[in-house]
Amino acid sequence: MRHTPHRLLPLLAALPLLLAGCGGSDDRVVIASNADAEVVAALRQTLDDGGFRGQYLIQTLGTAELSGKLLAEGKDIEAGIVTMSTYALESAQALHPMFATLPFAEPKPLDGDVACFRPLTAQEGAIIVNLRMLEELRLPRPKSLKDLTAPVYKDLISVTDLRSSSTAWLLLQALIAAYGEDGATDVLVGIYRNAGPHIESAGAAPLRKVRSGEVALGFGLRHQALADKARGMPIDVIDPAEGTYVLTESLAVVDKGPEANARALPIARCLLRARPTLLKTYPTPLYQGETVDPSFRGAALPKRFPQPLTTTLLAHHQTLADAARERARP
Repeated sequence: MRHTPHRLLPLLAALPLLLAGCGGSDDRVVIASNADAEVVAALRQTLDDGGFRGQYLIQTLGTAELSGKLLAEGKDIEAGIVTMSTYALESAQALHPMFATLPFAEPKPLDGDVACFRPLTAQEGAIIVNLRMLEELRLPRPKSLKDLTAPVYKDLISVTDLRSSSTAWLLLQALIAAYGEDGATDVLVGIYRNAGPHIESAGAAPLRKVRSGEVALGFGLRHQALADKARGMPIDVIDPAEGTYVLTESLAVVDKGPEANARALPIARCLLRARPTLLKTYPTPLYQGETVDPSFRGAALPKRFPQPLTTTLLAHHQTLADAARERARP
């Protein structure tokens, strides 16, 4: 056993104080987030530029994991701020009221009652095509999600699994609203059969496969495909005849009492200053006065699902998707 020199003892004794002075995790507001890397980077830069460097800690978790923590732990969750799919925040608030009212007059959201939440990003789904492959394989250009069941697209489609990616929920919402649950399941069986091995776990995976030419078509995130198109890639976006649906992600402050809230609320307010940066990646206006690059044209037929989006509804739709995938097996 090695002995510590006497001259180091005073330094070691002072070490806990030195570490505390550097801003240990106990002194920082924990921000739990399911956001993509681009969003997290924008949030971190906004906070640092806003004077909050060293006063926060961002913890990234998967959507299912963070949603489960919110529903199970309520106010006991470690985080003081959460950025998360809005439907999950609303479900947690309904189960055990846990979020503080946000006293922010500006910016003004385009939507109505958002007392405890402020939207950060919005994601839309769309059919994505590789124009070069459509031409080379002489494939028809689909107009609807139902068109993707045509045998001509066998093994040429990439979609996501609803158990692991909320992008798939955008597809299923459109199908259910257009054809009812039974009809939507039938259409989904046909899409899954054509997708074959190309049923992905990540929302960005269909675009990657369309981009590389591994498949000719996919259902993925609309803004990502429009960005590829703007860069001159042979990628195009088709807004399906069934309509384009949207999922938002919002921020909320966990109501942990006056002292904790006083530390978290200024950080939450600062996070909203990231919106101009976020609009470059997620070009959907969410607040009054916001504008986007004209190349990111709006969806041809924007729609909202007729039922409130909740974790319970998601679980039901996951069951429908599981049944469709089982029926699609060879």
